[in-house]
Amino acid sequence: MVTPLWILGIVVFLALAFDFINGFHDTANAIATSVSTRALTPRRAILLAASMNFIGALLFTGVAKTIGGSVADPTKLDNGINIVIATLIAAIIWNLVTWWFGLPSSSSHALIGALAGAVFISEPGKLNWSGFTSIVEGLILSPIIAFAIGYVVMTVLKYIFAKRSPHSVNKGFRTVQIFTAALQSFTHGTNDAQKAMGIITFALVAGGVQDNMEVPLWVKIAAATAMAGGTAIGGWKIIKTMGTKIFKIEPINGFAADLSAASVIFTATLLHLPVSTTHAITSSILGVGSAKRFSAVKWSLAGRIVVTWFITIPISGVLAGLIMYLFF
Repeated sequence: MVTPLWILGIVVFLALAFDFINGFHDTANAIATSVSTRALTPRRAILLAASMNFIGALLFTGVAKTIGGSVADPTKLDNGINIVIATLIAAIIWNLVTWWFGLPSSSSHALIGALAGAVFISEPGKLNWSGFTSIVEGLILSPIIAFAIGYVVMTVLKYIFAKRSPHSVNKGFRTVQIFTAALQSFTHGTNDAQKAMGIITFALVAGGVQDNMEVPLWVKIAAATAMAGGTAIGGWKIIKTMGTKIFKIEPINGFAADLSAASVIFTATLLHLPVSTTHAITSSILGVGSAKRFSAVKWSLAGRIVVTWFITIPISGVLAGLIMYLFF
């Protein structure tokens, strides 16, 4: 049975709201280092990030197909539209809570956890545990890899520029950071915007509007625009946490962190794997800080961030499950 257009309209609105919030929640991570080192003014950083996110979001769809089909097959769900609505509401609530407290949690974790929780409560036999597990494995491995790459890149840079004056080194890297901030924002768009595209396409298939997981052009444009708009609003609470509170970031550190995170995110995009850009960026900053000087990192704050990562999937899952149980 084809779902009424007004219900699908609600789903699209919620998905784009999630993408908009993702824009100021997660994109803040992408520009945090360049703003904190004054490589870019906040206004220019936001405009750059919004533009590059938009371009990145339009160019790739592989992650969207993974999001839309790995956790559950939308063609086999009897309650697919309600599952999507519960998923989006739960993910939005968790994103807003963590944004309010300035904690760089993962929108990806929130969405995946919420979708799994909603499917489990509504139609438990139709939850694809292997697909869900494979996504979670990627979400767990990516920050570990980002930490290692950040540590290695910063160690190499320390060795190369050991005999140069810190002032001249940072002056040069402050300029280069503009390009790495653009690269990181682009890679963010290639991965994170896909999640809203995937969930909208999931709803279109579940609602009987289309029969495959190909992302329509209007969905690409709408999701890219929503994320770019959210980016333009900014996420200063998270920028402050990422750019100043973990450790004192200098331009060479910002360059190393941006390059490391972007390489992990874009590799995941090419492999059609949804990863947490938040985790990749935060972990690369931690890796760079550790290479600079282990004691320079505020590990108590890092611990709080990591705890938030671990609780996001179960809390989002429980929240979506409760919404399904109480309202659908």
